[in-house]
Amino acid sequence: MKHYIDGFVLPIPREHLEEYQGVAEKVATIWKEHGALAYFEYVGEDLDIEGLPTFPELLKAKADEAVIFGWTVFQSREDRDKINKLVVEDPRMTELVAPLTQGERKIFDAGRMVFGGFQPLV
Repeated sequence: MKHYIDGFVLPIPREHLEEYQGVAEKVATIWKEHGALAYFEYVGEDLDIEGLPTFPELLKAKADEAVIFGWTVFQSREDRDKINKLVVEDPRMTELVAPLTQGERKIFDAGRMVFGGFQPLV
């Protein structure tokens, strides 16, 4: 079965990783409530491969930042578009994400996030 995914990579200060994880777990639930088939986020561990650009380099991550790699699985591109619209409009998302992206507690900079939709290849 072929699916459609949204993929993303972002840096998060390591000192806020536990707080971010708690929010990410709630965000995953919201995405799945609106119809996503699955939602994953992983923390980079082995990111230095000799001779290749690294995620930290591409993201301009600081030494004290962890790299998060995640993806959301959808049945189709059409489902993805509908579900993402519902997620953006869900008031719980604003409550969860706004404190991380605004003000003095800002730990997540959306301008440093890389994001895109992907269709199946293999």
